[in-house]
Amino acid sequence: MYDRLKGFRDFYPEEMGSRRQVFDAMEDTAARYGFREIATPTLERTQMYVDKSGEEIVDELYAFEDKGGREVTLTPELTPTVARMFVAKQQELSKPVKWVSTRPFWRYEQVQQGRFREFYQTNVDIFGSSEPEADAEILAFAADTLRGLGMTADDFEFRVSHRDILSGLLDAFDADVDSRNAIRAVDKRAKIDEMEYIALLEDAGLSDSQAQQFDDLITAGDLDAIADFGDEDLTAAVDNLRNVLSAAEDFGAGDVCTLSLTTARGLDYYTGVVFECFDTTGEVSRAVFGGGRYDDLIEDFGGQPTPAVGVALGDATLQLLLQRADAWPDEALQTDYYVLTVGDTRETAARVARDLRERGNVVETDVSGRSFGAQMGYADSVNAETVVIVGEQDLENDEVTVKDMVSGEQTTAPVDAFPGEFDAPTYDDFAE
Repeated sequence: MYDRLKGFRDFYPEEMGSRRQVFDAMEDTAARYGFREIATPTLERTQMYVDKSGEEIVDELYAFEDKGGREVTLTPELTPTVARMFVAKQQELSKPVKWVSTRPFWRYEQVQQGRFREFYQTNVDIFGSSEPEADAEILAFAADTLRGLGMTADDFEFRVSHRDILSGLLDAFDADVDSRNAIRAVDKRAKIDEMEYIALLEDAGLSDSQAQQFDDLITAGDLDAIADFGDEDLTAAVDNLRNVLSAAEDFGAGDVCTLSLTTARGLDYYTGVVFECFDTTGEVSRAVFGGGRYDDLIEDFGGQPTPAVGVALGDATLQLLLQRADAWPDEALQTDYYVLTVGDTRETAARVARDLRERGNVVETDVSGRSFGAQMGYADSVNAETVVIVGEQDLENDEVTVKDMVSGEQTTAPVDAFPGEFDAPTYDDFAE
């Protein structure tokens, strides 16, 4: 026996059926918004991540040297990859570009609730628009996805912030502040105690009083006071955030958006509006997913300056939220028909099964030479709604038996008229 690797998961059919429903719902919502599906490679050059995050990032990657001597890694996220893809065909693409992808990723990190070393994300991105409507559409897509999965505004909220507001406030202080490290401190604010948080702000260049004043401003969330605190760039960032929130209201996501300037997102490439989704009850204690604007990344990858905004919905934390909200799809096998054979009836049974499948039904039949009782037991185990019994005695009367597995009632139907005109024939269609 071999043990499964730590941080990796197996998905048996019952759970995989539920996961497929969730992925389909996300992708269907994205398609209705006009996002086009892409596929991306499992491996990328390790240097792509080192250039963005420094050599220390390698410790968090599944990085290795391939047989050609190239330093490669299993991809830990999608944003750098889609940036690379966009740059490769930037001149050919009609803007804005709207892409969606669902696939696995890998990070070598500590395993904990909602975090694994292999995980799946649905990524949705818009390239080529700096308008507030692009940010609002990402928020609306995410909100519609969660609503489509059975949740309401009582179940989740989007905490919306703006990286340029945070950096603009920091620049307004008379101090030599490392804005990147200060924003990283804000990102950790909810996870550490106050003294440690203030110490991190001080390490970034603020005095104790400045750190307290900065924190007071972002926790109060008074956009007028914040705009008055800095220069015209800060005022412009405040106006942009207000415009995004206004557009989100028009796009149907306003009821789930909450201003939260203590939301920062830890990745350095974010430049404007950022947001994180949280469980309103607090039972899921960490962010469910997040996203935001990354207007500089395309240029950093060698392309022409191009605004971009996106969101990534991870499977593990989303499952935690759906289960908490009692919206996770039932983990049960679903089978429309089981075609049961008794005696030498394979030819007719196969024809019935084919006809039912051609009408879009999920159909199983015996492939193991089992007895009548064993086949009935199997049909029950796969939650077959209807069993069609094709037996030698039935066929002598030119009939099949149709059994409803919920009620246990059964009747007969003419074999030549089954399934006949019905796309999904049931016991009720033939019972007298």
